[in-house]
Amino acid sequence: MHEYIKTVYFERPRLNSPYMICGFPGSGYVGKLAVEHLVQELNAKPLADIYSYSFPPQVVIRQDGTVELMKSSIYYWQRGMQDVGSSSSSSSSSSSGDGIYNSSIGSNDLLLLTADAQPLTPEGEHLLAEIITDIAVELNTRMVFTLAAYITGVFMDKPRVYATATDASLIEEFRGRGMATMDNGSITGMNGLLIGMARLKGIKGVCLLAETSGYVVDAKASQAVLRSLLEFVNMSVDMSSLEKRAKDTEMIIKALEQQVRRSGMGGITQEQLREEQDKDRDLGYIS
Repeated sequence: MHEYIKTVYFERPRLNSPYMICGFPGSGYVGKLAVEHLVQELNAKPLADIYSYSFPPQVVIRQDGTVELMKSSIYYWQRGMQDVGSSSSSSSSSSSGDGIYNSSIGSNDLLLLTADAQPLTPEGEHLLAEIITDIAVELNTRMVFTLAAYITGVFMDKPRVYATATDASLIEEFRGRGMATMDNGSITGMNGLLIGMARLKGIKGVCLLAETSGYVVDAKASQAVLRSLLEFVNMSVDMSSLEKRAKDTEMIIKALEQQVRRSGMGGITQEQLREEQDKDRDLGYIS
């Protein structure tokens, strides 16, 4: 069954009930940007690369000019690691918000998964999800998170984050934190499939979706979903580089809005959008 998948391991660490956090490329690159930010700020170490026949038939050109087959990559981070981004000299801090990671609370390590692409076929998606969740089981993963996009079709000044999960108690916890939860629709692609597969294998799953227009690479939405995730897992990392990318996103959005106004095209306001969403919750949650 696994002949179409090749997994290359770099290390096989012993981890403490890790959270697996997954960010695939999709609308707005919301999840992928968030997970890549974590990999960078935590100086996470490579654990494994997964190659699949179901990825697009092309190679990726890396920053050093070399090419490589498309793949999904898993990194790991242990709470005891000291080389955390540029703030390693303060790794014992118990700061919150936009500081370095908080090492004084919690003991769960992290598995961070990102990818160059999502599989092109349903069969490829199911196979990749099975391989990833097998790795999660092998490493005694406590919970699988996928970070995704909630498509609105309009630009949002302050993206809301929605939550859904495989366990009703988790839904109640999110509601207790004042987060919006979903009660209808579907989550397409790997973001939904992974948490569904995790549930079959006895691991709780959560999908966090940040509002995004779907028109641009949306670092602001990535920032919103990452903040919600970090609050849930009792961590904080430096967000300054993602904040800069979010400001770049704002500039792009403002330029696009000016073009729309000059062209005389109308559009739904954010207030109108909120009203329509409240009226009709029978939506598809494309991620």
